[in-house]
Amino acid sequence: MAFESLEPLLKRLPAVARPEGHVHFKKKLSWTLGILILYFALANIPLFGLDKNSIDLFEMYRAFFAGASGSLMVLGIGPIVTASIVLQLLVGANVIKMDLSDPHQQAIFQGLQKLLVFVMVVLEALPQIMGGYMRPDAVLAVQLGVEVNVITLLLFLQVCAGGILILYMDEVVSKWGIGSGVGLFIIAGVSQQIVTGIFNWKPDNTGFPIGLIPKWIYIASPSSNIGLDYLLSGDGLLFMLVQGGILALLSTVLIYLMVVYVESTRIEIPLAHAAVRGARGRFPVKLIYASVLPMILVRALQANIQMMGLLFSSRGITIFGEYRDATPISGLMYYLAPIQGPSDWMPSLVASQFGSLGAPAPANWQIGLHVLTDASMLIIGGIIFALFWIETTGMGAKSVAEKIHRSGMQIPGYRRSSGTLERVMQRYIPKVTVIGGAFIGLLTLIASLLGTLGGAGGTGLLLTVSIMYRLYEDIASQQMMEMHPMMRTFFGKE
Repeated sequence: MAFESLEPLLKRLPAVARPEGHVHFKKKLSWTLGILILYFALANIPLFGLDKNSIDLFEMYRAFFAGASGSLMVLGIGPIVTASIVLQLLVGANVIKMDLSDPHQQAIFQGLQKLLVFVMVVLEALPQIMGGYMRPDAVLAVQLGVEVNVITLLLFLQVCAGGILILYMDEVVSKWGIGSGVGLFIIAGVSQQIVTGIFNWKPDNTGFPIGLIPKWIYIASPSSNIGLDYLLSGDGLLFMLVQGGILALLSTVLIYLMVVYVESTRIEIPLAHAAVRGARGRFPVKLIYASVLPMILVRALQANIQMMGLLFSSRGITIFGEYRDATPISGLMYYLAPIQGPSDWMPSLVASQFGSLGAPAPANWQIGLHVLTDASMLIIGGIIFALFWIETTGMGAKSVAEKIHRSGMQIPGYRRSSGTLERVMQRYIPKVTVIGGAFIGLLTLIASLLGTLGGAGGTGLLLTVSIMYRLYEDIASQQMMEMHPMMRTFFGKE
């Protein structure tokens, strides 16, 4: 096949070497913490030569792109996620015919994904720089005695370097650390936003402190000029729910509890060892079997659609919609934009937001259609990407059956063969994946409608809680394997 001709090139791509044997838990923990510290350091290194008046195209998606505006990590995991979307869609639509249960073809798939990440780094950096959104500092160019184009080139190289660094940081965590780098960076970015959303004393554009606790202290103080009569009125209650952050706080707590609950909801398939009498276990098929990571793919798809719409609009092509300050205000792009909070669906808040942009507010039916479109993309997209995810990550019925068979385990009462195991797994895994994909899409929609602390967004919060729960389980399994080395065979670690 055509993609197999790229195999020599894929093998020459720089890669982080895999450990030759078992990596001790303490060493994995050290690598994970080291990469996390490096991520925070790079996220706080500003791009040299960037003008302060630059526009961040992906500002709304920072939480789950794990990026930092104006820093080396400006692209975040965007290129990795976009490359994954493209390949999963091509393989799922049989445009590229690959059997991902075959280890050889799976290795080619992973190599293609890495190659595509390099391409996506360039493709996501170029529109932001050449489109005039990441502007070079003209004053700095004069001070250095160089052309502005030189500063532009330096910006492009820095953005690309940051995108490539995060790719290899993810690879280090995946091979030498605990969990995945993508998940680790999402946790880091969203947690930082939530902490900022609780304690930050810096005032926003309304004059109120950004942080929830400082905001409440300020509202309660006489200097705020907000009377008790107003707070007890209808407008005052709406003010406290939305601007006061009560709705965001309740939403954050609710989503946290819901994710922990559904993560612990599972179907357990009994297993017994074929050769060792009394050795029994269970294979858990969780309700959110594909995890919440497919939600990244859905939101990343929306982010890339919005970026293309914004680029067209900036060139005077408004057939898909118009933008004001990187916010879609009309056309198809308005309906395809993700819901970020109450200000995107409460009519009074929508009118206020559009008024500040100098644009006419949409009608109520348009707001309703916007919510319905986002709901459809989240739920249907969650199902589709969840099904693609389990097939491309070795979590499908066939791959799981082969792993269990190789470990020497079998289902009591059934003949010991991978085919029998696959038929049993086929009864549960695809159905649970579809239900879980739809449910996590619905949960993301609810979180997005209500908003969250720190503006992390429903998707970002959902991802963080779920990834942290899975990281906790991963750490527990790593410790178990340290105490019982024979468990590594079952988990495929040796």
